[in-house]
Amino acid sequence: MILLANGKVITRDPEGIGYLPDGGVVTDGGKIVEVGTTADLKAKYPQAEFVDARGGVIMPGLINAHTHIYSALARGLSIDGYNPTSFYEVLDGQWWYIDRNLDLEATKASAQALVIDSIKQGVTTIFDHHASFCEVPGSLMRIAEVTREFGMRACLCYEVSDRDGEEKSLQSVQENKDFIDYCEQNPSDMLKAMFGGHALFTISDKTFDRMAAANSGRVGYHIHVSEGMNDVYDSLQNYGRRPVQRLQDHGILGPKTILGHCIHVNTAEMDIIKATDTMCVNNPESNMGNAVGISPVLQLYKKGILIGLGTDAYTNDMLESIKVALCSQRHNACMPNVGWCEVTDMLFRNNAKMAERTGFPTLGVLKPGAAADVIVMDYKPFTPFSDANIDGHMLFGMTGRQCQTTMINGRILMKDRVLTEIDEEAVNAHILESSKRLWGRLNHKEY
Repeated sequence: MILLANGKVITRDPEGIGYLPDGGVVTDGGKIVEVGTTADLKAKYPQAEFVDARGGVIMPGLINAHTHIYSALARGLSIDGYNPTSFYEVLDGQWWYIDRNLDLEATKASAQALVIDSIKQGVTTIFDHHASFCEVPGSLMRIAEVTREFGMRACLCYEVSDRDGEEKSLQSVQENKDFIDYCEQNPSDMLKAMFGGHALFTISDKTFDRMAAANSGRVGYHIHVSEGMNDVYDSLQNYGRRPVQRLQDHGILGPKTILGHCIHVNTAEMDIIKATDTMCVNNPESNMGNAVGISPVLQLYKKGILIGLGTDAYTNDMLESIKVALCSQRHNACMPNVGWCEVTDMLFRNNAKMAERTGFPTLGVLKPGAAADVIVMDYKPFTPFSDANIDGHMLFGMTGRQCQTTMINGRILMKDRVLTEIDEEAVNAHILESSKRLWGRLNHKEY
């Protein structure tokens, strides 16, 4: 039993205590037992291990609804001759080139890097969308081994695509099936599976049929949709349908399916997404960095579509992502008074709802019975602070790097900015050697 207290508590619980100026949470067996004042909890649970929040902000762990472990070793990388002038060139010249050289050992190192960075920034659950066409079989289990060892809550899938030929496409379908089988046979609140797919312009009708047959309706799909105009042009020219209509034709849509990006969806497609109760994820920094456009979040939200927030691995800092989400929506609408409720709902409410649909326990809230995913932010406000204005403090005052303590499933994984169960120096040395080998393969030289 752990008592994490002596901080400002933000519960995100609309039906219970919203804010305590000096409080904490008691956890046991991966669940929250009680939320209350520091004095009351100390008196009631004298036997509990005490973890001092040191006056910081105690709040629910953050959820990243769309990221890519395979890109983790690209930080600082420069690929010789790479100078993209279109989204396709971004994909083919960098990300597909990397994953074509990513073997199982590099996949493991990538997972280690992203999970450590996420823990350090208060992210306690990730939805990863993996690709490593250099070595497909066993890649999701290699990632799962890392998330299990390091204590990260994760939902994994593999990116099915025809871009590297039929053999690799078949392997990617099988990799999803095998991992779904494993998760069914080994149920866990820490690890879930979805069926992944890349963008529609790299997936044929035959492959969609193979995906549906392999899945047999067991889990939702996690797929890139209309991130660039490539999807729209390909669907219309080769199939006579818009991308979302193609997905509907193949039975891909539904309440457990996540559509990543959804930048170039029209009103009719939004209506289909709503009618099928399908989820969407916005990744604002990545979209702007790739110059593919800004997702119509305000319109999707107005339609009543469940839309969450991810990073596409552009960053692992969800608070950085929410800042850009707000600015991009206001810039896109040419209105300085829109987007606030939408983007805060995406991160602090909708991501938790999406996790619940995927089979995770109650996340994103501090209340009895919820999962013990709790973080402490080293944030000392110099203006009035409470649950009435916490979102304003997060948007304009907090960053992920202010996370000082991270608990996932009742395990303290970082305390006062020191990783407690990971030998960071040794793991970083392994990651560095892996990245040197990967960079060497990409640029045909030693690092």
